Amino acid sequence: MAINTSNAAKPVGAYVHAKEVGDLVFLSGVGPRHFKTDEIPEGIEAQTHAVFSNVNAILKAANLNMSNVIDIMVFLTDMKKDFKRFNSIYSEYLEGYEVTRTTVEVGALPTPISVEFKVVAQK
Repeated sequence: MAINTSNAAKPVGAYVHAKEVGDLVFLSGVGPRHFKTDEIPEGIEAQTHAVFSNVNAILKAANLNMSNVIDIMVFLTDMKKDFKRFNSIYSEYLEGYEVTRTTVEVGALPTPISVEFKVVAQK
């Protein structure tokens, strides 16, 4: 079943916000664009908070929350410059949850953003 919400940034391509398959929910890549204005916040701190805001909105549309998240893949465009600040904010949102994570540096993302998440949750 496809999951979409007007409370998260619109997909930048032909895909849904998330897809439910059995008891798993796979979120498409989630960036930091604002859901109403499409504005991209400046700086890794603001962008990380914005990504979590979008992830939470998509999870809510699936009747889930952060406690349902089992895996996050993080894409950063500048690991050396941004990882420490990103990781500090990430820790605030995931404290107390047992979530696996992979973080990789990429040369670019589809829009001029510094961070994007790929999230898997379980019902």
